[in-house]
This record gives sequence, structure tokens and C-alpha cells, in this order.
Amino acid sequence: MTTVDFHFNTPDRLLHACRLIRKAVRSGQVSETKPLLVFCSQPERLARFDDMLYEFSEEDFLPHVMADHPMADESPILLCPEPIVPGAARHAFLLVNLDDEVPECFSSFDRVFEIVGPEDDDKTQARKRFSFYRDRGYAIQQFDLSKTQR
Repeated sequence: MTTVDFHFNTPDRLLHACRLIRKAVRSGQVSETKPLLVFCSQPERLARFDDMLYEFSEEDFLPHVMADHPMADESPILLCPEPIVPGAARHAFLLVNLDDEVPECFSSFDRVFEIVGPEDDDKTQARKRFSFYRDRGYAIQQFDLSKTQR
């Protein structure tokens, strides 16, 4: 069954997602055969995140493309404006949800990351997503980033 990790009290939701993805790539959890999917139905937010993946670290290159790109079958990181699941040959184990809603495809993944920023609207939407997962019996882990940041 899918497990859900809520990372909350992060000062910058998109920057935290970049760091989380870098960690997954470095640890070998993400590769060309095990892609990570980033979902966000909001084009502006997804475009901003796309740019951030290129710019946030001088030491790390995080290869990524939009899910409908011709190189999508070879990229370890897929950016998706619609809830999809990669083909069986490339089972995506990890889903980073940058959307305000729970994506329909979430249960096809082993693990879902929900990242919650400091804005009241973001917290309100996150509470709805948290309730959705909890009410359906999904295992939820919570990480309060205010306790780990300097």
C-alpha cells in the first residue's frame, strides 16, 4: 500500500522539492528505470519548478523532462501536468505532489511526498489532502521541517 510523507513548515515548497529529489537521485531511488514523477496541474508552478531543477544546485544535474517529451522514456524525473502513471517497463515508485489536490494516480506509487509551505492557503489545502489519505487508511509519516532547519 502507498505510504505518504508530509513535509510541512518548509519556507519554500519548490526548493524543498528540489532538495528531496536530489536526495532520491543521489541515493539511487531514482534512475532511468525507476523514474520519479512530479505532478502539478498548475502550469505556472510547474514551469517555475522546471526552471528551479536546473538552477538550484551548481554541483548536481537533475535530468528531467515533461512527461510528453520524446525523451520521457529515458529521463529519471518526469514533470506532469496531468495525473499519469508511466508504463509498466518503467514503474515509478515515487510521486512528488506539488498540486493542491490529491492526484488520481497516487495509489499507483509506493510513496507519495506532500510538501507544505508556510502560506495559510497551502496549509488549508494540505489539511484536506492529509484527511483524504488518513480517512482511506494510508500510512502517513509527518516531518516538521521547522525542527530541522537552521
